[in-house]
Amino acid sequence: MLSDIEIARKAVKVPIEKIAGRLKIDKKYLIPYGKNIAKIDLGILGKVRNKKQGKYILVTAITPTPLGEGKTVTTIGLSMALNRIGKLASTCIRQPSLGPVFGIKGGAAGGGYSQVLPMEDFNLHFTGDVHAVGLAHNLAAAFLDNSLFKGNKLNIDPNRIMWRRVVDVSDRALRNVRIGLGTKDDGIPRDSGFDITVASEIMAILALSNGLKDLRERIARMVLAYTVEGKPVTAEDLKVAGSMCALLKDAIKPNLIQTLEHTPCFVHAGPFANIAHGNNSILADRIALAFSDYVVTEAGFGADCGAEKFFDIKCRISGLVPDAAVIVCSIRALKAHSGKFKIVAGMPLDTCLDIEDIPAIETGACNLEKQIENVKLFGVPVVVAINRFACDTDKELEFVKAKAKEFGAYDCCVSEVWAKGSRGGLELAKAVVRAANGPKKFKFLYPLDMPIKEKIRTIATKIYGAKDVQYSDLAEEKIMTCSEHGWCELPICMAKTHLSLSHDPNLKGRPKDFILPIRDIRASVGAGFLYPLCGEMKTMPGLPTHPAGERIDIDEKGNIIGLS
Repeated sequence: MLSDIEIARKAVKVPIEKIAGRLKIDKKYLIPYGKNIAKIDLGILGKVRNKKQGKYILVTAITPTPLGEGKTVTTIGLSMALNRIGKLASTCIRQPSLGPVFGIKGGAAGGGYSQVLPMEDFNLHFTGDVHAVGLAHNLAAAFLDNSLFKGNKLNIDPNRIMWRRVVDVSDRALRNVRIGLGTKDDGIPRDSGFDITVASEIMAILALSNGLKDLRERIARMVLAYTVEGKPVTAEDLKVAGSMCALLKDAIKPNLIQTLEHTPCFVHAGPFANIAHGNNSILADRIALAFSDYVVTEAGFGADCGAEKFFDIKCRISGLVPDAAVIVCSIRALKAHSGKFKIVAGMPLDTCLDIEDIPAIETGACNLEKQIENVKLFGVPVVVAINRFACDTDKELEFVKAKAKEFGAYDCCVSEVWAKGSRGGLELAKAVVRAANGPKKFKFLYPLDMPIKEKIRTIATKIYGAKDVQYSDLAEEKIMTCSEHGWCELPICMAKTHLSLSHDPNLKGRPKDFILPIRDIRASVGAGFLYPLCGEMKTMPGLPTHPAGERIDIDEKGNIIGLS
């Protein structure tokens, strides 16, 4: 079979005006970026308010393994399959970070015959939104250090500066740095560090804003530091909020591209799901829902990460209610969750994964069971999609289908969209339509007026399966600070590893009776949530032994090669 990039390069793309035309979006709302990409002017929001909304479908997954479960492949393929059975469907996904593109993943445009186009632009600079976020973030950091240097009129405490710098590259050497070194003209020395750009609060704000006015208000109330007296210092206090928003005036506009089968795909924002809330923008979803019968969107990583945050943060802020959820799994990933195989990202796979092994699947299926439980806690019907690989046997597939239904799934279908495009997802599409039109009773996991510690404990015990929560002295101090400043009623956005239901990436399957350690709690007041840091969770990833960037190159004709 051809590689992903070869399939993408051979695909026939239609002008973006025709893609918008499928949704009856007037071309006056399109801001073209070449022939195949356009931004959507926010003037369209006036058309959105009074239109009937389509069905809202979330795609999530079991706990990820280094094998890759095919969540984006399924998201794209499902939307194409819905179109094939006569439903006007759109896809809504995030823009990938360049950190994973050149690091562990190598691309995030889907794969096989379930991809978005143009895949090279999508995976690389695209329309510059991530760069705009990074520049706006670092502008605030520069203003903050300049305020310190120019007499510190705001009386900022240098030891209580919360705003680090960002760069969209996985670079562990930048996690902790000392800045201001050199002469007295080079700034005031202090300890700081870098986060990856998609972990910036600005990226979360971009994804959660409902328009320019809301964006400006959220940017203004971001807390960057504290004064010596303990008063929050905001972007508005630094008089930088306006300039930051000026840099984001185009980034707030959703992007429109197409799938291999010309299904409309809205791409907007890219917050990580293990650090931020892991979902594309509310604006993109609202526009897509107003012009589509079905909108298929994706939450990052497993249901314990992106899906929980989709329900408790994104749906709470947007007021949008999901109609059904799809949990993606694969036979080999379920085997991996048995703990019987050694799997290392970038290394050759254990060949035993390709051999029929029902006992291993049965052991690892506890993870699927827990993730089905997690989604059903919100009152949303679950359809399980088994992303089929060539080595999967019929006996293995039938075993997982029976188990999924035993665990409470509405249905379980084999998906072959990677190999067959929309034709490989027809059974899944029909099951999703049935589930989305059935009874449901959506509810949040916790009320906002619940105390901070109780909200954290509710997520830890009900979603992760923890026995209890343990707080560091710093975390206890931060909870007191949040209480003093009236931030108690913000939702919780847990920052934890995506590789386990617990805080420990080595604990596979369904860990039980563990204590979840909270080492710090940060306040993203502009985004509108608190995010506790669990265990050793880092906000700046590192590169693997053999980064995906080693394979990426450009040929003499200017074609990108090596993306996947």
